Amino acid sequence: MTKPSLVIHGGAWDIPQSLVAAHRKGLKTALKEGWQVLLHGGPAVDAVERAIIVMEDDETFDAGRGSFLNAAGEVELDASFMDGKSFRAGAVAAVQTVRHPITLARRVMEESEHVLLVGMGATRFAREQGVELCSLDDLITARELERWRSLQGKPKAKTKDAFRKKRKPTGTAGAVAVDREGNVAAGTSTGGTPNKYPGRIGDSPLIGCGTYADNVAGGVSTSGWGEAMIKVVMAKTVVDLMALHNGDPAKAAKEGLKILVRKSDGFGGIIALNKAGDVGVAFNTPRMARAYITSSMDSPLVQI
Repeated sequence: MTKPSLVIHGGAWDIPQSLVAAHRKGLKTALKEGWQVLLHGGPAVDAVERAIIVMEDDETFDAGRGSFLNAAGEVELDASFMDGKSFRAGAVAAVQTVRHPITLARRVMEESEHVLLVGMGATRFAREQGVELCSLDDLITARELERWRSLQGKPKAKTKDAFRKKRKPTGTAGAVAVDREGNVAAGTSTGGTPNKYPGRIGDSPLIGCGTYADNVAGGVSTSGWGEAMIKVVMAKTVVDLMALHNGDPAKAAKEGLKILVRKSDGFGGIIALNKAGDVGVAFNTPRMARAYITSSMDSPLVQI
């Protein structure tokens, strides 16, 4: 029997103690907003979008406002969305003046014949669809501008090292939900890694890598070293593992993480939700910001 459930994450990395409270607060707010949608009988796609919008507006997370700057000192945003009922998917990559990339990804999914739009084309579609635009400065915070300045002139660190114990934030935001009708949806939004090469795309906007949803099994959103996640098609792999292991999301997430390490020496985290509303989480970074609630729980679980 399906039970409405929502699981979200705010990134898997070495979150320092000084940022734990902000992550916890942001997760609680996002979970509450998304959960209200499900409580009132709303669809999973609305719950996922609402939860991620809250995190895109929260400077704590690397999504929307407060995202990391690339090597050129600009923000480039990626997001993806998938509806497990219709099997439709939408994604955007390297967009710069869209306030809520997750909303744009959903519009690509629902209002276009395409799956992935990038750069200026994605921005043009946003304008045609009436999706809220903003200036590049609206997405940049003083904190991230200072971080970018501090990285200039230094040897460029490998993207992979951002997820090791180097206290470099990589707070991708993601959500997976199942509604009372048994429909599953998943979404992911990110600003990428600090000081990344302009145009770099990780796993977050790639369907099957950072996001996947299928009513037959469940849904997944990932966070971590995107290049490694892409190589093992992480999100789709975990969904397939759920189907293989009688729908067990915890076992599927853990096994998926083992595959990530074995095949690509990868780092990151996974949130998974099966079609019955059961939650699974796995990560091999020092910390992962995650939270979830189901209809059988008296109160949400928030962990960093």
